[in-house]
Amino acid sequence: MGDKPSSGEILGIPYNFERPSLGRLLSSYWQPGKGMLVEKPFGIGYTLNLASWRSWIVLAVAGGLYYQQQQSGAAADFDEPDAADEDDGPVEVIVDDD
Repeated sequence: MGDKPSSGEILGIPYNFERPSLGRLLSSYWQPGKGMLVEKPFGIGYTLNLASWRSWIVLAVAGGLYYQQQQSGAAADFDEPDAADEDDGPVEVIVDDD
């Protein structure tokens, strides 16, 4: 049995399982001549190229949506009391068997 390749492509999706060096990590996220998506330095698939202005727009939109979700979640928790807080005491149930 031969050695399995640690980098390549499967169905058009790149993979790389070689141990990344610091230089390769930094250079893979900043590639000015490339598009918005570049190959990951480690793992399967693509990642954002931080040299592209489009990537910064994607990050800003994702951050804004996350912030909005956190704010609406905090407001919902503050406005709606829990079911345990609404407990007014015991409830008497009368069942009439006719």
